[in-house]
Amino acid sequence: MAKIDTVHTDGAPKAIGPYAQATIVGNLVYTAGQIAIDPKTGEVISGGVAEQTTQVMKNLAAVLEAAGSNLSQVAKTTVFLADMSEFAAMNEVYGQAFGSHRPARSTVAALGLPRGVRVEIECVAVR
Repeated sequence: MAKIDTVHTDGAPKAIGPYAQATIVGNLVYTAGQIAIDPKTGEVISGGVAEQTTQVMKNLAAVLEAAGSNLSQVAKTTVFLADMSEFAAMNEVYGQAFGSHRPARSTVAALGLPRGVRVEIECVAVR
């Protein structure tokens, strides 16, 4: 049976439920969905989907770092948007965060994201 390790870092928001920020199985990291919460204040950052995506990507990077990985090692992401009309703004920030790296991605519309945020992103990465 494979061992499952959990990841915790103060560089990303604390889990707000019975889950881990990420889990590690073998050489794979599975993150929980990250939303636009400032880990220092515990509050959702102000602004629209672009500003929120910037914070989400910072949070993902912090969780991945704590797990021994980074954004350049991400194999797959899932993006949840409150409104698909905000796709272009999210996509611009997302693309800047990944640079030339292009992980596989699914993007879905999701009503009622936690704390009323505009975007949530989860990923699978290699360590």
